[in-house]
Amino acid sequence: MPLDFARRLMGRDRTARANRQLGVLLAFVAGATNAGAFLAVKQYTSHMTGIVSSLADHLVLGDFRVALSAAGGLLFFLSGAAVAAVLVNYARRHRLHSEYALPLLVEASLLLVFGLMGAWLSSLPGLFVPATVMLLCFAMGLQNALISKASNTEIRSTHVTGLVTDIGIEIGKSLYWNRVHTEDALRVGANRERLAILSSLALAFFVGGLAGAVGFNHFGYATTVLLAVLLAVPACVPALDDLQGRLSSRNAA
Repeated sequence: MPLDFARRLMGRDRTARANRQLGVLLAFVAGATNAGAFLAVKQYTSHMTGIVSSLADHLVLGDFRVALSAAGGLLFFLSGAAVAAVLVNYARRHRLHSEYALPLLVEASLLLVFGLMGAWLSSLPGLFVPATVMLLCFAMGLQNALISKASNTEIRSTHVTGLVTDIGIEIGKSLYWNRVHTEDALRVGANRERLAILSSLALAFFVGGLAGAVGFNHFGYATTVLLAVLLAVPACVPALDDLQGRLSSRNAA
């Protein structure tokens, strides 16, 4: 039963329910990583709206060091999204079961490195930003692109601004007063299923943020080791299915 669940959650054959469950898991991981990273490296790593604003502000103010730091975070988030697209399309072309699991295994590996070597990495200079920030921005871009591709752009795991905006829209629809004789085509009504999905994603990000803040406050970098395990365990199932299939084909030949 747990293996079947992992295959549904991470496998290439997607359902709306599996996308929702994966989205909630990734939103939790993103929230925990974002909050924990702020405590560890004093910078949010999934908040691209703030990073782009910081880039613009500090360019105008002439603080080019901070502007370059923001540009570095943006560049590595973008790079992570690009790598996710490459991995998914490669696996899709080769009809791998791990089409969506491969990027998550990469993310889990990065979080594991951060958890085990974060203190050392934080002292290393990266491309405009510390190596820790590069690593985490890359991981967040990767996972956001992954769930976007898996759900046909219906779900984001780090884009809370969009989630809250869409929640507000659905609440506004539910409060809208329709006249008694309004034509069906003109009636306004909330999509309650979508509202539930959006709310669960926002809540998962918030709960993840609480968990990440508490974890980093008490256990430091090691907190992300648990997040890596949370991603790696289910993602390993379709990856092992692919490995078993290749070994079987080789033996048959």
